[in-house]
This record gives sequence, structure tokens and C-alpha cells, in this order.
Amino acid sequence: MNESNKLIANPNARSEFQNALIMMVDDEPIMMEIVQAHLEDAGYSEFISVEDSREAFDVLTHRRPDILFLDLVMPEVSGFDVLRRIRDYDEFAYLPVIVLTSSTDSASKLKALELGATDFLSKPVDASELKLRLRNTLTVKAYVDQLASSDALTGLPNRKSIHEKIIWSLKYDQMHSYKTALLNIGLDRFGEINESLGVHNGDLLLKQVAQRIRSVIDQRNKLLATNHRETELTIARLSGDEFGVLVPSFYQDEHAASLATQLRSELGKVYRIDNHDLYVSASIGIAVAPEDGLLSDDLIKAAGTAMRQAKQGGATNGFCFYSGTSSSDLQEKLELETDLHTALENDELMLFYQPKVDLITKQVTAAEALVRWNHPTKGFISPVQFIPLAEENGLILSIGDWVLNEACKQAEIWRRASMPDIKVSVNVSGQQFKEATYQARVQEALKNSELPPSLLMLEMTESLAMSDVESSIELFEGLKTLGVGLSIDDFGTGYSSLSYLKKFPLDELKVDRSFITGIPENKDEIQLVQAIIAMAKALRLSVVIEGVETAAQLNLLQATQSDLIQGFLFSKPLPADEFSEYVMSNVSQASF
Repeated sequence: MNESNKLIANPNARSEFQNALIMMVDDEPIMMEIVQAHLEDAGYSEFISVEDSREAFDVLTHRRPDILFLDLVMPEVSGFDVLRRIRDYDEFAYLPVIVLTSSTDSASKLKALELGATDFLSKPVDASELKLRLRNTLTVKAYVDQLASSDALTGLPNRKSIHEKIIWSLKYDQMHSYKTALLNIGLDRFGEINESLGVHNGDLLLKQVAQRIRSVIDQRNKLLATNHRETELTIARLSGDEFGVLVPSFYQDEHAASLATQLRSELGKVYRIDNHDLYVSASIGIAVAPEDGLLSDDLIKAAGTAMRQAKQGGATNGFCFYSGTSSSDLQEKLELETDLHTALENDELMLFYQPKVDLITKQVTAAEALVRWNHPTKGFISPVQFIPLAEENGLILSIGDWVLNEACKQAEIWRRASMPDIKVSVNVSGQQFKEATYQARVQEALKNSELPPSLLMLEMTESLAMSDVESSIELFEGLKTLGVGLSIDDFGTGYSSLSYLKKFPLDELKVDRSFITGIPENKDEIQLVQAIIAMAKALRLSVVIEGVETAAQLNLLQATQSDLIQGFLFSKPLPADEFSEYVMSNVSQASF
């Protein structure tokens, strides 16, 4: 018995499409209730009912149904007009629409089909016919979707598919104040490989590249542990040797950057093609909405431009963010980059220290070292401006070493000055993190300064630690042999998994300031902070809350089990001498 005969013989058979989202537009609620009851009997469970046809299009736009049952005769807007508007939009071009009508007028049914209806049913609806037509329509839709949205060579979604997904993600993320990123991954020298090894082997390479990208994205999606399709990462083949990754629903650009780093690392490993060992690098361009555009086409174009900039040497780490800056902005950037090369030699960099206050004793017990650039003509330049430049041109390694050594020296000066012991925190950059000699550099800084290792805390971001878990564990364990403390910064903004956190030999979690800004008004954020603190305590980790700016925030946090508080409520970052005065003052009276 073939499949069609199976369907006819058993219209009540359970469908593989039971998770389909079914939308109904009808001015007769009882009719929608009948249809829903019949379909629930067949195992379907996701329904949207709209009585007022004027609301139909807005609901379509926000809910993304898999199929639409549409009444033709309605008082507000007729089914014909709704259907006409649906087919005017490319994003709804393949949405199956089954029209419902009690009319026996063949002309009306023909008109509906001409306007793009997929099928029709007559009222009153027969249960068996309804189930059969729905199942057959969804079967055809799945097949058409597969043909229309998949790349034949790699099996990945194609450019059209990710274009549609970007449209939906942009709408969802704008509604929820998230960012959306698109990564364009271009293989370097792929044309040469095609010419030397042949098109067949070039295709084999593309398949392996696709598999590696899919593996990375699948891992990320598992870490996200989300059931919402709006927040899942999506991959696609954009063109010959270009692939795309859609990263929806995030707050900080570093998430996209850490993914780019992980992808380049995975794609840079050896390939075995026709008994040849090949090493292929990739250049990655990143475009971020809303900054780089609010339309799918704009984001795709910007990511492509950024990828080409990366290919032309726009970033030493192989990826770069899209920059739509003007020529004057570029000139200023070049001048700043030139000056940055001599900033270390001319002693223009200096460290400021932001106090961390013990929530119980009300005393300063730690500080975060933050680098500042005092430009001879421009004055103080924000790290937001010069740190990305340093990361692009490789100076971040020299600057990072300088910060590490200066912070250790200063902490030892304070210790010898009979001040209370101050544990100084130093941020670790992505390039430092991947340096094979980083552990030795830390050991040398401690030796030269004679600072006890217990007074040094190394902070790395959550996304950085998760970019290569096994390498992170190896580095962390090596650093712990030195006796220093390890902290995860900006916790809660990345992709951490509890199982991985348990493997990291950490001492501290810093809760990201984004969770504090809504306190005390946002009760959900309070509960989230409490949950993070409880988790940290279960892992025997100290907790630092950063970004505390108001007394109301402090009052609520005092009821938690957090250990240290950091923020402008107590003090902005201070030069070393002012920090010393602050520590020796009556912190209790000054800040609480």
C-alpha cells in the first residue's frame, strides 16, 4: 500500500507534523472550535484563533504559523483581501492557506486559488477530510521547503532560508531589545584549491567545512539549552565558498567575537582530501543589528563587506566587525593607532583601581586594575576606543603584560605600606588567553614584584572561557599551580554550562552589571541574581556584584549571600594614590 492509500485508508493516523502551529481566521468562533477539536483528536496541539480578520496580518507577522485556515466571507476584511495581502509579501510566499467557505460557488473557489490559496474546504467541515487535507498539505510544504531552502551540496540551509530567518530574528530581537549578528565566513584561497585539486575535491572540502561549522553551532545550541526557535543559532551556505551563521538574541558583541574565534580555530585544523593534507584558513565578517542595519539585506551586505575587510588584512585575528565609518573617522582611527604604538614607550598608559567592598565588614579588600590612556594632546582616551585597536593590531599582548606587571608591583607597594592586604584583579584578553607562554608571564610578574600569588586575581570573560573548554581547563589548572585566583567576569551574558563550570578550578564569579541595572524595580532580575549567587555558593565560589550604583540596589543585595560589591555607589576607578587614601578612610561611613 503506497503512502497516499495509507492516508486515505486511515485519515485519523497520528501525524509527524503534530507540532505544527495552526492558525485559523474566522468570524465564527464555533467553527474554529470545531476545527480545533477535530485536529486535537488527531494529535495536533498548537493553535492560534483570530476572529477579527483585521488582526490577521499582524498575528501572522509575529507568530509564524505553519499553515493558515482562512474563512472567505468575513465582515471586516474578506478572506480574499487577507489572502491578497499575504501573497504580496515574500516572507509568506510559501505559507499554505486552506480557505473555508460554505459557498458552493465555483467562481469564489477559483478566485481564491488564483490569489494563492493552497486548497479549500467546504463548511460544515468533515473531520476525516480536514485531517487528510491538512496532513497532505503539510507533507507537500515540508518537501517544498526542503527543496527551496536547502543547499544541494552541503545539506545546509541556503541563502534564501537564512534570509527569511534573519527577517524573523530581527523582528523578535527588536521587540525584546536584543542584538542580532550575522557572521559571513569566507574560505581563504579556495579558488587555488579548486584549480590545483579539481572541482570534485573542492566540493569535498566544502562538505567538510560545513560539517565543522555545524558541529560548532550544534554545540553552542546545546549550551543554550533553549526550546525557542527564535533564539537558536542558524547556519547556511551563502554562496560558493561563503557560509553564514545567524546569532540572535544577545547583548554584547563579544558573544559573536568568541564564536568567530572558535569557528576559525575549528576550521583551521587539517583536512584530509584525496590523500592530501590541507590547511585552510577562514576570514570572518560580523555585522550586528541594530547598529549595522535593521533589514535582512542590509545585514547580509554588511557582513559580506566586513568579511572582505578581514581578507584584506583588516584584523590580525582573522575576523572583524563591520564598520561604516567615514574617511575622516578612518583617518582619526589611523592616527590613534599610530599614537598607541608609542604610548607604552612614552609612559602615557596608567592604571586606575576600582574598589571592591566586603558586604559584611564594609571594608575594601580588593580592586580591579583598569588601564587608562592619557594622550599628550587628546587627554584621557576611553578604553572603549583604544582596546579594540590594540586587539586588531596585536598591541594588546604588550599592553596586557604591562598591566599585569604594574598591577602586581602596585599591590606589593600597598602591602609593604602596612595597608590592609588588597587582592588586585587583572583582566585577561583573548589573545593573552591563547598565548602558550601566558602562565610563564604571570609567574615572572609575581617573581619580579614579590607579590604573594594569593593577592592576584585573573579575570576572564565567560565567553572567552567557553570558546575552547578543554584549553581553558588546561590553562586554569596551570595557573592554579602558581597560587593565583581565577574569576569569571560578566557572568550570565554568555553560554556557560553548569557541567563545564564545575570542571573549571575557579575561585570567583562576577555577576554582570546588566542584571543589576533593573534592580529594585525588576523583581525577575532580583530572583535571577539570587539564583546565580546560590549556584555559585553551591560550587564554593565567591561572588562579586558589579555595577552597583544606588542605595536601593545595595539594600536589596545585602540580603543576598554575595561577598564583594563593586560600583560607582562606592567609588569610580581611582589613580593609585587616591585609591590608597580611599582604603585608609572610613569606608563604612563613606559608603554605607
